[in-house]
Amino acid sequence: MRSFASDNNSGVHPLVMDALIKANKDHAVGYGDDPWSEAAEKLIKEHFGDNTTPFFVFNGTGANSVALQAVTRPFNSIICATTAHIFVDECGAPAKMSGCPLIPVSTPDGKLTPELVKPHLTNFGVCHHSQPGAVYISQATELGTLYTLDEVKRLADFIHSFGLFLHMDGARLANACVALDCTFKEMTVDAGVDIISFGGTKNGMMMGEAVISFLPEISENIKYYRKQSAQLASKQRYLAAQFLPYLGEGIWRQNANHANNMALKLFNVLKKYPQIRLSQKLESNQLFFYAPKDFLEELMKEYFFYYWNEEAGEARLVTSWDTTDEDIAAFESSVERIFSVKG
Repeated sequence: MRSFASDNNSGVHPLVMDALIKANKDHAVGYGDDPWSEAAEKLIKEHFGDNTTPFFVFNGTGANSVALQAVTRPFNSIICATTAHIFVDECGAPAKMSGCPLIPVSTPDGKLTPELVKPHLTNFGVCHHSQPGAVYISQATELGTLYTLDEVKRLADFIHSFGLFLHMDGARLANACVALDCTFKEMTVDAGVDIISFGGTKNGMMMGEAVISFLPEISENIKYYRKQSAQLASKQRYLAAQFLPYLGEGIWRQNANHANNMALKLFNVLKKYPQIRLSQKLESNQLFFYAPKDFLEELMKEYFFYYWNEEAGEARLVTSWDTTDEDIAAFESSVERIFSVKG
């Protein structure tokens, strides 16, 4: 089955699979005291800077939950966009594990700005109210849009002036950095991000993420939050080993660039039809668009993808590292056929 539903549906890059097979030999000390974890941590420091501390975890929800626990206390609140993954798609896990309410902010494009955040920075020192503690953003956003380096830095500087921390969900960070032609370090540490959930599952890895802290005071207790959150792998070498080719051999860049280019090809198919229009700018590997509902229903019989807003006739297509030109051509044929039948 081929689909445009999610980059989570894609396979595992052969070099990542090979790294897992190579790690599957002999015995190794558990819980991270192994050579694969050591080598992966070194690579992460090379990409993000020496003053970084990585912690490997199982998945994205776990990474976000651990990271947000590290920068809050239960009497804090976490500010995010209404479309944020932690608000919409994680079953309340970050709120449950941190004890903090999530404060959703409406945005037209999934991006938070100082102007949007400022009204929620109130009641400091008032014991009757949750105290603003952190701001969560994702790069790329859940709407496929991107923060520029200046936009991240401006938001970071603003919330830091109020004593808040900035957490970035980097599940699709590779797609963003390729699109903006910048390094991981430029997008995170240099822009003022305090902690990040760094993922590769959507970009050719099998599983596993890394919570990466950029401040010693944040790093201090993350190992305890990770254990309490059931995110410490006993056989951690299998999580860490994937990062060796992913970062060391540049798979992250190659895969993300391919996925972004495939999204552009899909866009070039859709833009031929006046009945279809984008609802968000195409900036990464996600396309959001409006189309007639009868067209979408017919297309869904042949391809697996999601409505974003069924009532409005808005859908989402996502390309992956293993999307092929043949996938695009077959999709184009389906679109052309459906519109020809429906007139």
